[in-house]
Amino acid sequence: MNYQQTVQYLYSQLPLFTRVGASAYKANLDNTIELCKRLGNPQHKFKSVHVGGTNGKGSTSHMLAAILQTAGYKTGLYTSPHLKDFRERVRINGEMISEQEVIDFVAEHKVDFDEISPSFFEMTVALAFDFFAREKVDIAIIEVGLGGRLDSTNIITPLLSVITNIGWDHMNILGDSLQLIAAEKAGIIKPNIPVIIGEYQPEVASIFIEKAKQENSPISFASDLEAEVSLKSKVLSPKSKISQINEFIDIKVIRPSKPSDLRLGALDLRLDLTGTYQVKNLKTVISAVDELRSQGFKISDDDLKSALSQVKTLTGLHGRWEVLNEHPLTICDTGHNPEGIQEVLQNIASVPHNKLHFVIGVVNDKDISKILAVLPSTAAYYFCKPDIPRGLEAESLKLKAESFGLHGEAYPSVKAALLSAQQNAGENDLVFVGGSTFVVAEVI
Repeated sequence: MNYQQTVQYLYSQLPLFTRVGASAYKANLDNTIELCKRLGNPQHKFKSVHVGGTNGKGSTSHMLAAILQTAGYKTGLYTSPHLKDFRERVRINGEMISEQEVIDFVAEHKVDFDEISPSFFEMTVALAFDFFAREKVDIAIIEVGLGGRLDSTNIITPLLSVITNIGWDHMNILGDSLQLIAAEKAGIIKPNIPVIIGEYQPEVASIFIEKAKQENSPISFASDLEAEVSLKSKVLSPKSKISQINEFIDIKVIRPSKPSDLRLGALDLRLDLTGTYQVKNLKTVISAVDELRSQGFKISDDDLKSALSQVKTLTGLHGRWEVLNEHPLTICDTGHNPEGIQEVLQNIASVPHNKLHFVIGVVNDKDISKILAVLPSTAAYYFCKPDIPRGLEAESLKLKAESFGLHGEAYPSVKAALLSAQQNAGENDLVFVGGSTFVVAEVI
């Protein structure tokens, strides 16, 4: 098989979450353990950092990878899902795995796939671990796919576990309360391995504290760090200041000085990821870097500053408060659960504009009531279906949205919805594209 045939085999033959939803999620680690056993257990041949959580784990993973590779470490990065190219999931120093590597791996292990019947995700995790081991990376940042306790990535023994936050997502799999979801996420906490929690959330903090105590794992909350934030904006339209967006976020992080460690007070940073929610993620990243330093990693403050100013360039990260077009101003974001959408709405509110044109599509197995309940009724909506089997039909989304006082038209495709929104937008209007990672994938 060539590369396209290989990827098509993976999409069509292996249970794929984007296609069939919850039935592709295996509620145990058996397949991953067996597949990696046949590969010689590559997950034990490189150092790693494990990153989970509801929102921000992708951005956090990319920032950490950018910092480590800038510091001179050969750095693997495993994330999901991809936006345009399957190979985005597996990178070393920002470079995607080659097409030939994917072809060879599938060809060599197709018999194993037939015998074990792994899911698409289980196979991809094995591919990443095998690739990182063979390429002898110094360290790999491994992002949890879904949940934590039973996620395929949870066969690693990392140097550090990171959990960004807890929110409402995948309740049909992880549980219908924040406490149940938190318990699943806490499943990546390992015996004697430090864990950093990005946000202190009173309703779930005790779950992480208790789990860390059971595992004898040192625990800290990154939100304890103080930060002073200023936004560096640029004006896109010479005629008006309406189309004004953030170009960088400047952040001064106040780290407590302790004689016993390497933390040295205030740190001035510039971040090229301009969604204001990235401030929370950055605190998590700084806490993780401080922990890695204490374990012997040589990461200077200059490395931090250089890496964070060019995360997108170094790692290929897309879809986080990303400007797609300047006239009319068009922005997309992959936030797709209630907490993620709330963060998006705060960013929308920070951009001066007359009218909001909201291109939105969602998947059909998600309770979207909490999302629709917070969306502004004053916006014009352009309902569409992401081009995946799990996509919710645009007319169905329109009907559901109307019950929440949200009005607009249904369109036959994401492309058609975006085109209409941009044609209808005035010079000082804002077009936003989101609701699902898969909608964003189609417009990037």
